[in-house]
Amino acid sequence: MQAKADNQKTPLLLSWFRSNAASIAATSVDFAATYFLTDVVGIWYVISNTIGATAGGAVSFSLCRGWVFNRRSAKWQHQALRYLLAVVLSIGLNTLGVWFITETFGLQYLLAKTITAVIIGISVNFFMFRYFVFK
Repeated sequence: MQAKADNQKTPLLLSWFRSNAASIAATSVDFAATYFLTDVVGIWYVISNTIGATAGGAVSFSLCRGWVFNRRSAKWQHQALRYLLAVVLSIGLNTLGVWFITETFGLQYLLAKTITAVIIGISVNFFMFRYFVFK
């Protein structure tokens, strides 16, 4: 009976709410790592952003696979490969967005990161995860 439940994809609205909760957790890891590496260690914010986004991505994959989209029964290796492709796109867009907003508008990098994360999360990540990674 448990195997059948594992194969049932989470309904769209519920997965959207769960996805936002998972995003908050992953983004917290991302921002903490980015802030620590930039302001404490002294690494350039663009590199720190990439490392932070990668750490947040690992948290996101775990939560999305098991809780958000309920796709534990699928081969994790296939999901991980598709997730990697989606996250590379997301990290690239996030890094480009942070750089563009920081350099163009002179905003502090964490504010630029917040703006970028919300835009990419709503317009790219949820749909890529639901319909490509954890389909």
